[in-house]
Amino acid sequence: MPAVPKMSPAVVVLALALLLGIQPITTDLYLPALPQLAADFGAPMTATQLTLSALIATFGLGQLVWGPVADRIGRRPVLLWGLGLYVVASVASAAAPTIALLVVARAVQGLGMAAAVVCARAMVRDLYEPHQGAHVMSQALSGLGVIALSSPMVGGFVGAAFGWRAALMTVALFGAASLALVALRVPETSPYRNPQATRIGPLLATYTLVARHPTFRAFTLLTTCTYAGLYAFLAGSSFVYQRSFGASGRTVGVLIATSSIAYLAGTFWCRRWLLAHGVRGAVKRGAVLTAGGGVLYAGLALAGVHSLATLSLAQALYAFGHGIHQPCGQAGVVGPFPKQAGTASALSGCVLALGAFAMGGWLGATLDGRVLPYALTVAALAFATAAVAWTLVQRHGEPRRSGPDETAPAAS
Repeated sequence: MPAVPKMSPAVVVLALALLLGIQPITTDLYLPALPQLAADFGAPMTATQLTLSALIATFGLGQLVWGPVADRIGRRPVLLWGLGLYVVASVASAAAPTIALLVVARAVQGLGMAAAVVCARAMVRDLYEPHQGAHVMSQALSGLGVIALSSPMVGGFVGAAFGWRAALMTVALFGAASLALVALRVPETSPYRNPQATRIGPLLATYTLVARHPTFRAFTLLTTCTYAGLYAFLAGSSFVYQRSFGASGRTVGVLIATSSIAYLAGTFWCRRWLLAHGVRGAVKRGAVLTAGGGVLYAGLALAGVHSLATLSLAQALYAFGHGIHQPCGQAGVVGPFPKQAGTASALSGCVLALGAFAMGGWLGATLDGRVLPYALTVAALAFATAAVAWTLVQRHGEPRRSGPDETAPAAS
């Protein structure tokens, strides 16, 4: 493998935490202010949900573009252009005069966010072998956990004090800080350049190569299911908490943050289980907690036990499991593809985002502020995640590199 510039471990983890953390910042920070935003524009819940689902849709589709481009020209140029676009769109979203223009700005924001996330996952494969990559990814996602923990609390307090526009401007400041770090401290990490990466024929061949790999499919399905459940919580909890229980925006921010604490604990525990049990063993054990959260969500809701405490406990179990599945899954999807890491990251990220987009449509059609539809939705996704973890990941989850007959053409 060609040499890549050295980066200190601290800079690697910080850069990955910020680049991956841009996703929860963008989705979580303004969640406590969603009802305020809806009231300000006089918009129904379906229109308000579009500010999140439009972002998720372009986030997924954008990765299909950025990933091959990153394989062709490198990670650094894509990061600089993508983060620049993200900052501009973030400022535009904070200044949007109508709900329609806010949706458009958030869609453009999703394109910039896609560049950051797809390159971050590819950088892990550039710099590390699969098993070490899962460990480093868990460290980076611990940083992401801190960001996810603080986002709803910061959003709740900023939104309550200064309004939802200030919350969205805070997102723009985070993007600017990430752009500055990349510009000043992150060199190019890709050891390969593939001038064929963006040509339609070779690109389709590479996507086919990636999609047919059983390890890729197992981990992509795992990350898609677990993130869809998290998305249902993020998109639905603020409405349920405020409309069913009368919770304030600040209270919602704190309650969402408790889920992030559990997620953060899961990423720390993930590293222990990786050392003791390997990737498949860690995922198998994490699924027990995920399924436990699903049982609590469904059982208590069906029994009519509806309270903020019980919902928070169920979500904490789910989030702990999510903190184990995500590091293993995100490293696993690119593990077999050292020469196509950008494309593999893009395809997996697109599937994940489209799953979340579909979940947004489901929530918009079914969520009315009542506990039962919300709780059963998260429970169903918890059971789906556990099923994938206990079956497909156990069969195919040992990351192995593509063989010579499977490897798509790379630059000579």
